[in-house]
Amino acid sequence: MPKTIIDANKSILSLDLKELFQYKDLFYTLSYRDFRVRYAQTFLGFFWAFIQPFMTLVVFALVFSRGLQLDTGDVPYVLFASCGLAAWTYFSTVMSQAGISIVGAQEMVQKVYFPRLVIPLSKAMVGLIDFGIALLVILGVMIFYRFPPSPNIIFFPIFVGLAIVASLGVGVWLSALTIRFRDLHNIVPFLVRFGMFLTPVAYPSSLLLDRIPEWALIVYYLNPIAGIIDGFRWSILGTAPPNTMAYISFGVVILLFISSLFYFKKVERTIADIV
Repeated sequence: MPKTIIDANKSILSLDLKELFQYKDLFYTLSYRDFRVRYAQTFLGFFWAFIQPFMTLVVFALVFSRGLQLDTGDVPYVLFASCGLAAWTYFSTVMSQAGISIVGAQEMVQKVYFPRLVIPLSKAMVGLIDFGIALLVILGVMIFYRFPPSPNIIFFPIFVGLAIVASLGVGVWLSALTIRFRDLHNIVPFLVRFGMFLTPVAYPSSLLLDRIPEWALIVYYLNPIAGIIDGFRWSILGTAPPNTMAYISFGVVILLFISSLFYFKKVERTIADIV
């Protein structure tokens, strides 16, 4: 039987990933519970996962394709937007749910010991289910337009991995900060709605390359998901590869993820007292 020793003097530089693995059953249980609760007692149930991205695509098509007449080259606009929307929806969903996950599970946190990091990490698993549905939508649109996948599709898992890491990096940071600063609970939904338009979801990032100064472009690519969306489209649709600025996003992703783990470990010992 495994023996757990709770040491308040343990260094914050020790992430103790072995202990985290020992609680993998709790991780799966929390993920399954969240998925069931999301669509419980709803009339359309699981179909909401299809309806929400579909309605967003309709709005994008009317406003950006018909209204602003954005040029997406040989790629149909609906297909172009659906790739960006899939990445953004996963990122924003995991970020939002992980951000409030510790506060939402405060009763469990106060009563029993387990690695608290399991709670925000479980949100990434739930988000992957909706992400898989978004990929099915993309596949359906590609079949409808008879648009073959790009040979670059072999690199797609790399960008999926980056999307998971980016989502968890921001989500874990927010979950740790929201414990002390409850205002973040109200700020995050605003950031999600506003952030969609500061991310190349409905428009190509190339639209900005020659229209804004270089310093503004650097600030733009501090958005961790911006470069990942470029990578999604390049790997699936064969559009232009991520530009050099996209590597700023990739660097921010790694920095956010690593720093979030260490910061969470630092505050973990006091979570039960504060929450």
